[in-house]
Amino acid sequence: MTLQQTEMRPAVGAQQPAPARATVDSAIDKLHDYFRSIQHESGYWWGELESNNTMEAEYVMLCRFLGHHNADRERHIVNYLLSKQGADGSWSIYYGAPGDLSTSVECYFALKLCGQDPESDPMRHAREFILARGGVPKVRMFTRIWLALFGQWEWEGTPRLPTEMILLPDWAPFSIYRFASWARGCIVPLSIVLTRHPIRAISPEHAIDELFPDGRDGTDYSLPTPPGFNLPRMVHLIEQTAGTIYNRIRFNPFRKIAERKAIKWILEHQEEDGSWGGIQPPWVYSLIALSVCGFDNDHPAMVKGFEGLEGFGIQKGDKWTVQGCISPVWDTCLTVQALAESGLSADDPMLTHATRWLVDKQILVGGDWQVQAPQLQPGGWAFEFHNNCYPDIDDTAEVVLALRLGALPGGEDHLRQEAIERAVAWVAGMQNRDGGWASFDKNNNHGYVTAITFSDFGEVLDPSSADVTAHVIEMYGKLGYRAHLPSIQASYRYLRSEQEDNGSWFGRWGVNYIYGLGAVLPSLESIGEDMGQPYIRRAVQWLVARQNADGGWGESCASYVDPTQHGVGPSTASQTAWAVIALVAAGEADHSATHNGVDYLLQTQNDDGQWDEPYFTGTGFPGYMKGARVEHIPKPGERGFQGTELSAGFMINYHLYRNTWPLLALSRYRNRLYSQSPEHSPRRNGHAPA
Repeated sequence: MTLQQTEMRPAVGAQQPAPARATVDSAIDKLHDYFRSIQHESGYWWGELESNNTMEAEYVMLCRFLGHHNADRERHIVNYLLSKQGADGSWSIYYGAPGDLSTSVECYFALKLCGQDPESDPMRHAREFILARGGVPKVRMFTRIWLALFGQWEWEGTPRLPTEMILLPDWAPFSIYRFASWARGCIVPLSIVLTRHPIRAISPEHAIDELFPDGRDGTDYSLPTPPGFNLPRMVHLIEQTAGTIYNRIRFNPFRKIAERKAIKWILEHQEEDGSWGGIQPPWVYSLIALSVCGFDNDHPAMVKGFEGLEGFGIQKGDKWTVQGCISPVWDTCLTVQALAESGLSADDPMLTHATRWLVDKQILVGGDWQVQAPQLQPGGWAFEFHNNCYPDIDDTAEVVLALRLGALPGGEDHLRQEAIERAVAWVAGMQNRDGGWASFDKNNNHGYVTAITFSDFGEVLDPSSADVTAHVIEMYGKLGYRAHLPSIQASYRYLRSEQEDNGSWFGRWGVNYIYGLGAVLPSLESIGEDMGQPYIRRAVQWLVARQNADGGWGESCASYVDPTQHGVGPSTASQTAWAVIALVAAGEADHSATHNGVDYLLQTQNDDGQWDEPYFTGTGFPGYMKGARVEHIPKPGERGFQGTELSAGFMINYHLYRNTWPLLALSRYRNRLYSQSPEHSPRRNGHAPA
């Protein structure tokens, strides 16, 4: 049976008829034209990945540290930073968020380094905001490290991170491989920085003494002691004692050995495009560490690294911004799926060009993931153009979902099939013990590492997540694998265990519970699950109850710290698309809520086929340290507390999400409602694992 209208709490009107098919067709046709117009000549699609303004601020600080002064570039960065400043003088982590102290301090310092008058209105308002929230002494650990590099914070007030960590064997409790890939890429270079304590002098007029409420001399620079009597507090005390003894040792033969090994590790992990891990944090810290160790700016690794980082920049008129990462593989595989499901033939040049590009980007060399899976053969895809060390399981699953719908011309299609086979084998070997999948590593869930002081900044682990696991299950299901397979049974049990009592699923890599449902329900349908079961009906009820009055769905990034915000927020195109995709998968294509959601998309589409979406609907890090949903959200005074500003988080606006996901949603809606083809027909009587 389908869910009856009386069992739901629709947000809008009575029974809503389906939009005219011609209107849906027209919207899809506009999107075909749009994607055809922006496809790169090499075959890929690539949209801007917008995050927060620490990216520009830290670029300025990096250039000053390395001696890469560019007055014209700094002028454009100043313009961009000032354009992003809030009315209260602050800078925020995501669109519409309250101002964030650490981000605001970094932006203020960067503006001073660029010569901004501290008595100008923007600087005065920023200073008032910063001082009202405790000033520099209250900033996060990473901001303290950046300021210490220029003598604006004392090194004694930064975490202990001995370089000797690099010497620990892979199985050791605090080996670098116990940390997530992104944290690992930061730990290795920062262990050099936090041991050497370098300072690059700046002019007195660039100092930020005015941001210290009690002055520099009256400030307590010591690290805050975690509240309560618990593991983090015990580890903190041990760190402080051991650190004091460590720094007093005059002769330490292991220090130089460790530093040489760390440098070697850094150089070996630099990618073809000059990056480290394809993301900004390990990239800038690696350049700083190499500079501290005597690598001048003309060294090939430094040249490649800095030039690659420049490539992440975007010129926007008289403004310049820098991305924290780029997402061409992710953007391309999602776009291919949406276009293929929208009715384009597999031999359409737009799709064959993209299919070839994706096949060519498969990673066939080893990476850090082999520490936990040494016998496994490579076969994944990264998120970026170049990131051989860290192929992404989520990307790999979505690329396979795209390749299964594509084709290569002539006698070359076997290359596509072989790529799929390698990918499926690699993904199977990366399954975690709990049945789920993470993003980059296997069984990376050692919670004790979050107790060290350095971990108190965001995510340091990469455990299983419901959304990645769901994408892998969908990959298996649409390739024809059946639910009785042991690996799918294990992942099914994992997904069931992750469902919230209200029926929703947490979104680790997208905001938030709407994203989780948009991933999980299609995955369950793909393996033949009976979509009429009570646990799925609860999910549908939760989703429909959160539909906005305009017919769309939205969810604020604040939902990661405020349960009252789950499924709540202004409507967006991407989140509305996820909701429609979930409802269609649940067999509710002909439901009033689904029609209203589609109508919202049709009414808000621009003439060029796009949607406007300033809101951030992508997630980098919610700021939970453990990298997974938490049973208890920390309260004020507790370690790990963050308000709705998400001070430990990293949120993302994928600029193609607002167009790619609606195309996929409209396509699935049209296919289900109007054609009932085998690929898109409801599956209500499948055999779910026990």
